[in-house]
Amino acid sequence: MSPLYRVLVPEEELIGLPLLGMLTGFTDAGSAIGQISSHLFANLESELVIKFNNDELLDYRSRRPMLFFEKDHIESYEPAELGIYLMRDEADQAFLVLDGYEPDFRWEAFSEAIEDLCEQLEISSFTWVNSIPFPLPHTRPIGVTVSGNRKDLIERFSEWKPQTQVPGNVVHLLEYTLSKSDLPVAGFVLLVPHYLADNEVPGAAVTALELVSAATGLVFPSDELRDSSKKFLAKVDSQVEENSELAKLVATLESSYSSTDGPARAPIGKVASEPPSADQLAEELENYLAAMRRTGEEKE
Repeated sequence: MSPLYRVLVPEEELIGLPLLGMLTGFTDAGSAIGQISSHLFANLESELVIKFNNDELLDYRSRRPMLFFEKDHIESYEPAELGIYLMRDEADQAFLVLDGYEPDFRWEAFSEAIEDLCEQLEISSFTWVNSIPFPLPHTRPIGVTVSGNRKDLIERFSEWKPQTQVPGNVVHLLEYTLSKSDLPVAGFVLLVPHYLADNEVPGAAVTALELVSAATGLVFPSDELRDSSKKFLAKVDSQVEENSELAKLVATLESSYSSTDGPARAPIGKVASEPPSADQLAEELENYLAAMRRTGEEKE
């Protein structure tokens, strides 16, 4: 069996750093993870320091690598990449980023490998980000659900605390495994307006960076994303003004949204003539989560 990963630099260069997890392949509403990854790699220096073995973790037939054909020959081959990168923030603080695809195979072996690396490298904390579509209006800040073992962050930031079953993903498994080893772990699931989930929502990336900063003390560039967010929301507002059905949807979401309770009060389901009751919200929320579970099962 091939090794699951290779360390490409002396391990002493990586000791005691925080680790961020940003894996694609599960959900990425508003393209939050994609935007954060692109933004960090475009604005901060990075070095691949740990490389995972595609032949052990990747299903090539479902994620076929790109080959570039130049007239009469194959010019280049670009396989998918899953690795850990060394970066430095705007305050010259070093940190590690687990970036790339969610493994198709050997989740438990991958989780054990990450746990071993965290122990060997004396990782100071593990923080991960994900995003899901959620019925709340774009007129309100992006919501968030916080999980892990950092009670201070949960109490400070978590707006929605569901009790249900959801399809598993590998970062949840990492959270579960690493939390048991007493490593400080925080997971941030962003709640992106469901009618915008298929678009790039810059505000989701801004919120994610702010939350990671609060969890780690790292300082990230964000001016470009903030400017993009203002322009994006202006376009959405313009479209809402021109579309009566969308305007009705946003109005209903807004009328049922409580600034005290946050996204927990957001209606789920079709637009109603009157704001739904608490019992209706609970029933529709359960139906929504059940639909998510069925979708995850169908993909398996």
